[in-house]
Amino acid sequence: MLKRIRTVLAVIFWAGITLLLLDFTGALHGWLGWMAKIQFLPAVMALNVAVIIGLVLLTLVFGRVYCSVICPLGVFQDGVAHLNVSRKKRKKNHKPYSYSPEMKWLRYGVWVLFVIALVAGVQSLVALLAPYSAWGRIVQNLFQPVYIWVNNLLAAIAERAGSYAFYEKEVWLRSLPTFFVAIVTLIVVVVLAWKNGRTYCNTVCPVGTTLSFFSRFALFRPVIDTEKCKNCKMCEHNCKASCIDISRHQIDYSRCVDCFNCLDSCKFGALHYQFAYGKGRPGRNEAAADSSAAPQNEKALNDGGRRAFLAGTALAVGTAALKAQEKKVDGGFATLLDKEIPERDVPLTPPGSASVKEFYRHCTACQLCVAECPNNVLRPSTSLEHLMQPEMSYERGYCRPECTRCSEVCPAGAIRRIDRVEKTRYHIGTARINRTLCVTENGTSCGNCARHCPAGAIQMVEAEGYDVPIPTVNEQLCIGCGACENLCPVRPISAITVNGRHNHLNED
Repeated sequence: MLKRIRTVLAVIFWAGITLLLLDFTGALHGWLGWMAKIQFLPAVMALNVAVIIGLVLLTLVFGRVYCSVICPLGVFQDGVAHLNVSRKKRKKNHKPYSYSPEMKWLRYGVWVLFVIALVAGVQSLVALLAPYSAWGRIVQNLFQPVYIWVNNLLAAIAERAGSYAFYEKEVWLRSLPTFFVAIVTLIVVVVLAWKNGRTYCNTVCPVGTTLSFFSRFALFRPVIDTEKCKNCKMCEHNCKASCIDISRHQIDYSRCVDCFNCLDSCKFGALHYQFAYGKGRPGRNEAAADSSAAPQNEKALNDGGRRAFLAGTALAVGTAALKAQEKKVDGGFATLLDKEIPERDVPLTPPGSASVKEFYRHCTACQLCVAECPNNVLRPSTSLEHLMQPEMSYERGYCRPECTRCSEVCPAGAIRRIDRVEKTRYHIGTARINRTLCVTENGTSCGNCARHCPAGAIQMVEAEGYDVPIPTVNEQLCIGCGACENLCPVRPISAITVNGRHNHLNED
């Protein structure tokens, strides 16, 4: 029964978060947005103390159920491992897993590297290792294009039937480096889960390692009854975490993710999920132990556990294939070149981020805002410093004044939630005109940038030496929305481009 309950909850969480990352309409966020906010790393980055304390208490009471129920990458690994185990069950003497000692040097080495990167602000490395960010990267880059293609097919069918229940959405490659990172991440996770179950969770994942500091002291744990145990090793062979050493009747609770496979596989009733500190609590042979240390060295284990607990507390509390773009034509006569990304001295970050520095310090690169952006403005950065973290560019659209979608979905506090009125206070960039590219330089009257500027920051004025009015920018009024850059007829680089501002609420 415990395994069934855990499986149902895991499927609900995994499906909810995946749908949240797939959805490009924003319709699901009101129902499922809270699932992103209770992920461990976004809660840490947003300094959401209530969620952090809640997850720590959950682990202290029930063990690492976060990893087997709430974490989407963890649940995905369970699914992959289950497929492989089901395939092998047809064979006789089926032994999919066996006990393996903890790889301390790798596990804690990755964790230390993660903490250093987190403190130093090397968010690209943090995003590479964090499980929620990895799953968001996989879904947005690899699964969402397929989801949108199916939507576009339904939209075409509905249109022929005279219905507008669906609308077409453009599919395009937002960032080639992030796309490749997503592919490699998916391959690594699938291979490890297929062969060894929870290897990624217990040797690479820094969130799993952090929670392991607390799971050692969980009130409820799987416990081996040595009197009933027949040493058949069925529990050991079905443990995805490879943490049951049945020859010593030991369970490494730092790696146990409470999947309850062991309880389900024991035919002699020797395994129970129970309160670990009352009467009948496990003896020394049944308690979680460091497999590389002598079982009798209990005091050393307890001292190490206390240090690990304090270290974990300090961290938790202190811190496609893609469709080719069809060429557009001007009146059917000339092919219009695709716009190219101009060079910007300062990157553009969304309204709601107080500054570029604050945005990139809190962003977990989960790609949720990228997936939800209705104007095709947000994309993962290709720069090494901010790799995989979102930035804005205006080749395919501009940041419409009425849209606040990214601020509504961000779970990490990198983009503060704002309404349409508050959005007008954020000046994310300043438009600048390249006179050598502007068509007015050749005496052609245009004014497209001035007509479409929602802030009224661009005016067409008479100037000496020009036969037609030329555009000028009032930098005090410019909010950096990019309407001028996007709608400028000059291609491939617009004659008017927006350069980011370091501080969005104050003067640079």
